Parts: sequence; C-alpha cells; structure tokens
Amino acid sequence: MTVRRLSAGLVAVALFTPGVAACTNTGDAGPSATPSATATATATGAAGEADTDAKQALLDSTREIRNGNFRFSMSGAGSVMEGQVHQPSQSAEMRVRLGESTDDLAISLDVIHAKPDSWVKLDLQGQAASGVPGVDRLNLGKYQHLDQSRIQGNRSLGFDFDKVDPAGSEALTQAVTDVRRTGDGAYAGTLDLSKAADAGSLDPSVVAALGAEAKSVPFTATTDAQGRLTEMVIRLPEGGRPAGQEIRVTYSDYGNATEATKPPADQVVEAPPELYNLFD
Repeated sequence: MTVRRLSAGLVAVALFTPGVAACTNTGDAGPSATPSATATATATGAAGEADTDAKQALLDSTREIRNGNFRFSMSGAGSVMEGQVHQPSQSAEMRVRLGESTDDLAISLDVIHAKPDSWVKLDLQGQAASGVPGVDRLNLGKYQHLDQSRIQGNRSLGFDFDKVDPAGSEALTQAVTDVRRTGDGAYAGTLDLSKAADAGSLDPSVVAALGAEAKSVPFTATTDAQGRLTEMVIRLPEGGRPAGQEIRVTYSDYGNATEATKPPADQVVEAPPELYNLFD
C-alpha cells in the first residue's frame, strides 16, 4: 500500500475520516459504551416539556473555554486526541493516537506549542508506514522543530492562540437547534452540523457527505456545578461516513492547566520537507 499523505485534519476529529481510517483496521466505528443521544434522551424523559433556558445554559457553558486554561480530549472511531491549553503562558500540548499497533497504519503525534515555537514527534507504525515518503526521516524518536510560516492555518500542526479551543465547542453549541434538560447538568437534543462545519472536532467533508441529515444530528452534553461544559457526545447518522460514529469531546481542570514543557535541545531536530508534505 502506498500512502502519499495524511488527512489535513489529523489533529482534530478529522482524524476519523476515511482518508486515514481506510488504511487501518480499527474495528467498531465508535465507543460502544455510550448510548446514542436519542436513546439517552428517551431514557431520561427528554421527550417531555422543553426547558426554554437549556440552550442558553449550553451557550454559557463554553465561556470559560475562551480563557484558555483547561485540559481536553476528543475521541471517535478508535482514535483519541488529548491535551491541555495554557493561555497564560501561550502554550499548549496535544497527543494524538490513531489506530492500534496491529493495524496497517498506526499514527502517534505529540505536538507542543510554546509561542513562538512548535514541535512535533511523529511515530508511524504498521505495514503501510513503509509507503510514507521519507518515513526514515520522520520516525526519529525526536521532536521536530516546525517552521511557523509553513504551519499557519494547518489544522494538524498549527495552533491559533486567538482560538484556543481545538474542538470548537462554542460553534457546536451555537448550532444547537433543539435541546432539553434531562437532569442536573445534563442535556440532550439536536444540532445542525452544517452551521458548525469549521469546528475543530468535525471534518467538513463528513458534514458535507451527510447532506440534509447534517441538519438534525442528536447529541448529549453535561456541565459541572459551575455550569461549565464537561462533555459533548455527537452521534452521526447511520448514513454518515463512517456510519453511526460517535464523536466525544471532554473538558476538565478548568483554571488548572500548566505550562507546556519544551523538549530538551538534544531531543530536537529541524523538521524535513517530508513532514510538511505529509500534512499538506
């Protein structure tokens, strides 16, 4: 198998698109332990009277995210991204895992941003890894220092400290079309993904493929005692790619993130052209 490049949305739930997933054997389309939003809504009585304040509560739940001091995770289709953002120090860390060691292609990315610098440590494993151009210059076990002029606006390698939420949950809550309170700090409803296609937790090509189905996608959400968003689970329709996939986003440790640790100098090399080509 020849792999010319990776999906441009690797550092988001764009990870979970057919462009990369086709090279892996990830099994289930999403975490099986979480019920769909529709099932949860039914079980919790969400079909009852709508709470007119519920949408505003969800909109308010993303305000603290703007302060840029939190830990987060995103998952779906056997892939996970987790990390932290620490706006006070203008730094962030992300760890991305796609696939398992037994898959045709398993990818690991450790990305560190400490303004004005960024580094990535890449690990490509599996039979398909040999088809990645310059793999011998990428799998070094060291951090590769990135040229900011080449990663600006790149969803995989760049980071915008003016838009500190990798998942784009503010855009997601603004796209909510219907929501009901299902318990203390618990919500269920539907959202119009076509209005949030630029959210980091979504792949625009998947949203486009859903067509009209994108306008009414079930979700659940929870908030903490302070009303801050702690989890959102989006259940893509069965007609989506991949079918029935769940996208889960979580937030924790508001105000308690820490400054990213820069890699030691002896563990850093300059990124080769092959790295940028891989994420074009």
